[in-house]
Amino acid sequence: MTVTAWISIVALVWCFVLFLSYLLTLIRKGKPEDLSQKSGNTAKGILYSNTGAMMPNAKESAYMHLPTYTAGIIFHLGNFLSLLMFVWVIICCCCNLYTPAILAWILAACLTISSICGFSIFVKRAFSKNLRSLSCFDDYFSNGICTLFQIAGLLLMLSQAGPLAAHASVLLNVYFIVAAVLFFWMPLGKIRHLLYYFSARCHLGFFYGWRNTWPPKKA
Repeated sequence: MTVTAWISIVALVWCFVLFLSYLLTLIRKGKPEDLSQKSGNTAKGILYSNTGAMMPNAKESAYMHLPTYTAGIIFHLGNFLSLLMFVWVIICCCCNLYTPAILAWILAACLTISSICGFSIFVKRAFSKNLRSLSCFDDYFSNGICTLFQIAGLLLMLSQAGPLAAHASVLLNVYFIVAAVLFFWMPLGKIRHLLYYFSARCHLGFFYGWRNTWPPKKA
């Protein structure tokens, strides 16, 4: 493997160690203790917290911004796909394998759509007066590095599929450098909500499920 590949792996280990420490802290804190009388089902509350409560019509204003909401969903799916693809790329480098052309084209098409969504969200944050007033460096950098990681993966897949084959070596090194920056930043910036999202939603579901508020009762 190349030096850049090893650098990205070291960054991934750093990321994993910090996330593990965060997870152990969450486990040590334990589930919330509620002294009120239980009147609902906490399991159903937690399930609803991660499903129905995430729908735009259940949020305060998301239903008024459906294009952005949809772009955000696609962008997040692209991030998960990019992380899985990184594992595949490392396996290919270790075992001297190549991504089949048809799979490379499929991945390139998916990452094209998700990276466009990520870039559109970045632009909206930068040019919307309301969003700009609520944003900080972390918001821009985290959005930008995730989008860049998807673009780097897209270009890498195009080099595997054929159109950019002449630049395969350069694109592979660029891909690993971007991955290293992402993995180094992931446990430090807002991207760490990859872990905290689930604990926060579980706590919300537990709280409102305990009180028989979630799932909401139909009128």
